Amino acid sequence: MKTEVKLNIVLVLSMTALMSLPFLVRGCGWMSLIGLVPLLLMERLAARRGAKHFFWWHYLAFLLWNGVTVWWIAGATVGGAVFAIIANALQMALIFEAFRIVKRRTGGVLPYIFLVAAWIAWERYYLTIGQIAFPWLILGNSFLDTTELVQWYEYTGALGGSLWVWYVNLAVFGLGVSVAEGRFPRLRPQAKAAAISAALIVLAGPMVCSAIIGSRYEETDDPVTVVIPQPNFDPYHKFESLTQSQQTDSLVDIIMPHLAELKDEPVLVLTPETFTNDVITNRIMDSRTVSRLVDSLKAYPNVNLVLGASAHDEIVQLESPHILAYRHGFRTVDGVTFPVWYQSRNSALMLDSAGCTGIYHKSMLVLGTELTPYPKVFVPLENLLGGNLMGKCIGQEEPSNLHFSASGREFDLAPVICYESIYGEYGAKYVRKGAKMIAVITNDAWWGDTPGYRQHVNLARLMAIQTRRDIARCANTGVSAFINQKGEITRRTPYWKRDSLRGTVNLSGRETFFVRYGDITGRVSVFVFILCLLAAIVRRFRR
Repeated sequence: MKTEVKLNIVLVLSMTALMSLPFLVRGCGWMSLIGLVPLLLMERLAARRGAKHFFWWHYLAFLLWNGVTVWWIAGATVGGAVFAIIANALQMALIFEAFRIVKRRTGGVLPYIFLVAAWIAWERYYLTIGQIAFPWLILGNSFLDTTELVQWYEYTGALGGSLWVWYVNLAVFGLGVSVAEGRFPRLRPQAKAAAISAALIVLAGPMVCSAIIGSRYEETDDPVTVVIPQPNFDPYHKFESLTQSQQTDSLVDIIMPHLAELKDEPVLVLTPETFTNDVITNRIMDSRTVSRLVDSLKAYPNVNLVLGASAHDEIVQLESPHILAYRHGFRTVDGVTFPVWYQSRNSALMLDSAGCTGIYHKSMLVLGTELTPYPKVFVPLENLLGGNLMGKCIGQEEPSNLHFSASGREFDLAPVICYESIYGEYGAKYVRKGAKMIAVITNDAWWGDTPGYRQHVNLARLMAIQTRRDIARCANTGVSAFINQKGEITRRTPYWKRDSLRGTVNLSGRETFFVRYGDITGRVSVFVFILCLLAAIVRRFRR
């Protein structure tokens, strides 16, 4: 084996380890600050040798990073895991290849500015308008389990972390190359000191700022009591081993002892995502599950309950109301037979002793299992292949809050469903609309006892920092938890155990800089990316 190939293998494996460990091992977020150096070094060596077909090397690096970090998706869908890993790595590799093209045709620092701006612009696309998107591995999420380093996310959001990762990697890479090629020793002492100081500021400055912000931050003392049941049903066999009625009874058995002890105190109760599948949004009270829970709350008028439901809109008309709607039988109205159309929803309902007071439909849907992207393109293609290959859920256009009202206590809460907890700017929209706390309902049992559910709960910690909102998180199993406004998990349940939590969250009406002004880092990066692209094109034509 040639020396160059051996070296490339070592560098690929080094990057894979350094970029994967922050998502897999607690306290390793700092590794991402040097995790891209092997990739940059491999590219520089290849450029100096004039190596051909180098694309496959950096694609391999991104492929291994994705595979090692999110292989657990295969626990729910092998095809989905393969697609997510291959497609996500390919997009990363294409951005890096674009950087290499710009670097060959321009020079100086412009290609590296282009690389950073293009990367973060792509991450912003993932987090906003992208339908074929998997934003789990954006670089700023590397600190999901080292939140003490990124308390400044309340100003920048997670893409500020992506910018930090790139800056530090480029600073370390630049110093290393300068020393290796003999340029650094020839610099004047003042220049050496300036270079080292700049690198240290880029590395340590955000850490110091985070420590200061974290030490000075104080939550408002405005508690509300929350009960979180973890029923622990196997999602693959829940309807084979238990009927929906038995599951509802089991949930009520977990909740009622808490309510009996709390007596007249205003209480919020959460249930997991998609706890029931018998909700028709046009006639919610016809649901046996809703009726059973509302009856249980009649003795507790001070309680509001958030119910997770696989719900459906029912529409009776001749034509399909939506490209993702499906026919569900027929109904005769005034002697005329009409098709009955269903539209699938992943919903959260607010219930009290009088009935349903509000409903929210999940908007940031999981590609494949819930979402058919660009349906005008993919639905006809899917029909040619036999149909029913992808999920057909329909989400809301904009997030909306659910309203808690009991015993004179009123406030809005953000009903975040599962995958939505990784979308920071989307979460900020709830807060701008008045949410004083965040309720995350999820079902993490699909992946088994893997890093998946641990990564998922830790990603919610970043949303807590960005919005400075307490989070109550209810999972069917996995991790149900209370997370404070500094992103710290204060209480949690074990994996795969029927359990419950009772505690308080502090309501807050304050808005962070990130909530008020949104993702400035991402927007500026898009602008800089466009400028760099135009500059590269102009330089090319001038030459």
